[in-house]
Amino acid sequence: MLRELSIRNLAVIEEVNVSFHRGFHVLTGETGAGKSILIDALSLVIGGRGSADMVRYGCDKAEIEAMFDLNAKHPVWTVLQQLGIEGSSDDMLIIRRELSASGKSTSRVNGQLVTLTMLREIGECLVNIHGQHEHQSLLKTEQHLEWLDLYAGDLLIERKLQYQAIFAELQQIKGNIRDLEQSTRQNAQMLDLYHFQIEEISQAALKQQEDELLLEEKQKLMYASKRMDGISEAYELLQGKRALDALSTAMSKLNDILSYDPAKLSPLFEQLSSAFYQAEDVAFQLRDYRDSIESDPELLEQIDDRLALINSLKRKYGETIPDILSYLDSIIVERDLIENRDDILEKLHKQEAAMQKQAAELAQELSHLRSHAGKKLSAAIENELKMLQMPAARFEVSLQPLLEADQSVKLNSNGMDEAVFLLSSNPGEPLKPLNKIASGGEMSRIMLALKSIFAEIDHIPVLVFDEVDTGVSGRAAQAIAEKMSRLALTCQVFSITHLPQVACMADHHYEIRKQITDERTATGVTELVHNARIEELARMLGGVEVTEKTRNHAQEMLDLAHDLKGA
Repeated sequence: MLRELSIRNLAVIEEVNVSFHRGFHVLTGETGAGKSILIDALSLVIGGRGSADMVRYGCDKAEIEAMFDLNAKHPVWTVLQQLGIEGSSDDMLIIRRELSASGKSTSRVNGQLVTLTMLREIGECLVNIHGQHEHQSLLKTEQHLEWLDLYAGDLLIERKLQYQAIFAELQQIKGNIRDLEQSTRQNAQMLDLYHFQIEEISQAALKQQEDELLLEEKQKLMYASKRMDGISEAYELLQGKRALDALSTAMSKLNDILSYDPAKLSPLFEQLSSAFYQAEDVAFQLRDYRDSIESDPELLEQIDDRLALINSLKRKYGETIPDILSYLDSIIVERDLIENRDDILEKLHKQEAAMQKQAAELAQELSHLRSHAGKKLSAAIENELKMLQMPAARFEVSLQPLLEADQSVKLNSNGMDEAVFLLSSNPGEPLKPLNKIASGGEMSRIMLALKSIFAEIDHIPVLVFDEVDTGVSGRAAQAIAEKMSRLALTCQVFSITHLPQVACMADHHYEIRKQITDERTATGVTELVHNARIEELARMLGGVEVTEKTRNHAQEMLDLAHDLKGA
């Protein structure tokens, strides 16, 4: 349930902190008092779109914070885990949303920053807001199939996922077939090109890192003479000009006097010996290296030609040798595809037929499950509508196959069906689509009936109805109030209303009122109890003037509502 809602600097609200309870809540107040702003705030908390215009004039930012108290098994905790958000040891979930005057928005869940997409995913598990504009969704037939599938339950959802995986694979196969069939004209030209490119790259017989090794070898050959001069001079200095003889003589001199001061002279002798042997080893290696140096203009020319070929291939097929070889692999595949086009097409057509059969069988199974669920849903909605003062209403889920132009069955991502909700409001009238016959009051009751049924399925803990009772009065209004009151036994229900019949049935009553202080307007929220609630109900009954008669009427309504809820 929603435990607390705090709002700062949102539209005409300066600062509001409201605590809520279990059960049925109503929000009432004069027109324009700001009732819908509370719904806007709750919408922002669950990922609704915000704008800089929503920030109170003269303020830097608007802040909304909501605290939800949820049981440990609620689905939202799984969603949080999947999103990498830490839960809470006390089963509390705190969501904070900020809107800046510059238009930027930040969101946090239990103190952790989240994206708006993540927030919407979390919010879908927490709050369902239904307003008058949502009546339009009832008129969109594409929504009807989605609702029917949700009502049908886990088995249909499981089969639908299987079907959609097969349908996606089928579409991929059909796309491959279409591409192969449409590319016939270009195939001959492309095949010639691929043959030329494959031959050109293959004849080059490229090796990994070959270009790097060739550049290194080229460097050695280009500077063979300079290397010879440098190495020869170094060798002569060590060997030819008797540098080693000098080191040998020095070693002999030190050896003659070692016995006079061994502690000091022995380390020096060892260092000199090491230097002599190292210098001697270097001299031998310099000699060997000098003897191995070759100046080979012919080899240098061959290397230049090879590098020129590699660079030419790089300009055509890739920046590196691995890129060129990768391109070679890809065009071999394309060549084989063209050369074996007929065989591949035959294989794809066989796959298509097999997948089409699988998809059709699963689509047929989905259709049977939907047909069964449609009958149950129709009966359930008719039962709900009877309780909402539409006793003669007949409701039906019409399930029809999708058809191609030639009247053959057509498959789409949802199967082979389209669902349309049909209604007959009065006896003797035929069933017709909702957009043909339903009035605003009827739409409100149909939507409330649907919400009542789906509240037991989707496990959303908070339902918000924004003036869904508009267009109804009398016994119908009372029926809507009773339905929302019963709905509040399984979830937390909020309703913005102008009808006293609805307000008196609430477990908790909040008044939204504008106040003007220092020439600034601010909206406040007050929980009404006892006499304050009677006064507000009397205002709703009598308008501007509240009389003792309207107060008595209000008290009577509350007493009757109390008895009705206790029955």
